[in-house]
Amino acid sequence: MSFFALGVNHQTASVALREQIAFNAEKLSVLLAQQSHNSELNDLVVVSTCNRTEVYAISENADMVLSWLAQANHLDVKQLVNHVYRYEDAQAVTHLMRVASGLDSLMLGEPQILGQVKSALSLAKDAHTVSGNLNRIFEYAFYAAKRVRSETAVGSHAVSMGYAVAQLALQVFSQPEKMTVLIVAAGEMNSLVAKHLAEMGVGKVLICNRTRERAELLAQEIAHQVDVEIIDFAALAENLYRADVISSCTGSLHQVISYQDVKRALKKRRYQQMLLVDLAVPRDIEPKVESLDGVYLYGVDDLQSVIDENLAQRRQAAVEAEVMVNQLAIELITHERVNEAGETIHQYRQHGHELQQEELQLALSRLEKGENAAQIMQDFAHRLTQKLLHPTSIVLRDAAKAEDPAYFEQLQQSLTNVAAHRRKAKK
Repeated sequence: MSFFALGVNHQTASVALREQIAFNAEKLSVLLAQQSHNSELNDLVVVSTCNRTEVYAISENADMVLSWLAQANHLDVKQLVNHVYRYEDAQAVTHLMRVASGLDSLMLGEPQILGQVKSALSLAKDAHTVSGNLNRIFEYAFYAAKRVRSETAVGSHAVSMGYAVAQLALQVFSQPEKMTVLIVAAGEMNSLVAKHLAEMGVGKVLICNRTRERAELLAQEIAHQVDVEIIDFAALAENLYRADVISSCTGSLHQVISYQDVKRALKKRRYQQMLLVDLAVPRDIEPKVESLDGVYLYGVDDLQSVIDENLAQRRQAAVEAEVMVNQLAIELITHERVNEAGETIHQYRQHGHELQQEELQLALSRLEKGENAAQIMQDFAHRLTQKLLHPTSIVLRDAAKAEDPAYFEQLQQSLTNVAAHRRKAKK
């Protein structure tokens, strides 16, 4: 049985194909529960996100895993085979660690994937398709991801607009718990800004959107983390003074925050500093605002230059992270092999004990019959030694016949070392 990683991602398959083989949690729960009764393939975890669908399994062969992936999505294997990547054992472990660490993500170093992989493992556990061995591999991958996060800078630089705004706010205002943020337009970009700032522990978020329904939806998503208030779009100008940070991304053809609006707000704030971020194209905020004392104005181009620089730093850090992941993968594989060797050694010792008992019973039976004790002891030692050494002799002969001479030389050296150690111990 081998450990396989098999699937498609944003690099190997189109959006259309990824959509065809994506699993939602409900569908996957049912499929895994059914698979738990399959004696041939019942040890697997499926990671399915918008950018990847992957099956991690301990199985006899990868074709079995690929067939299941195709059948589960009502596809012909031929539709997948040219888009699927597959890794086995050490390579599969390395791939899982890279995925969990964000090194294989569309956005290098993104942290969400680790939570998604953990959720995938939890779902598979609930469906009883995770053995102790498979669970151990995943737990070690989580350990590797934590090491990458804590010991490299691969995830420490903002590479998305939403996160960049949040980091910028923390640079301007050092105490997030005292910060009030105004979100102008609750679209996708600004929603990410609001979520990042809520996670960072800001004091309050004001949401101003043209339609109240969309504002209420965003408010519900972050209300468990931060105090939220919804403001009518018509009241935007008169509420500017309340915000330390303003992030605007309306998509309007006209500017929605004017120089005079900010000037009045600044005066009402008694000239406490303000950070304004304009994520809109065309711009939402009158550029002249930048000339006001105490006001920091950043646009899309300003943030993009920061993101480009940060992405370059992430890529540099990723080199270090890749080395770490490869080392940790080798450690896990080595540990697993030692465990397997331990089981084999235990079985061999048990076999030796059984041989000992057989020969001992034979020797005792001969003693009861009155045969010569010295001869019995000599026969006992000879027969037991022959039986114990017979498997080793077969292994050595097979190794000598093998095409790889290094294997035979390694066995020879190991046996020589054992003999030398025993002679030294006797002295």
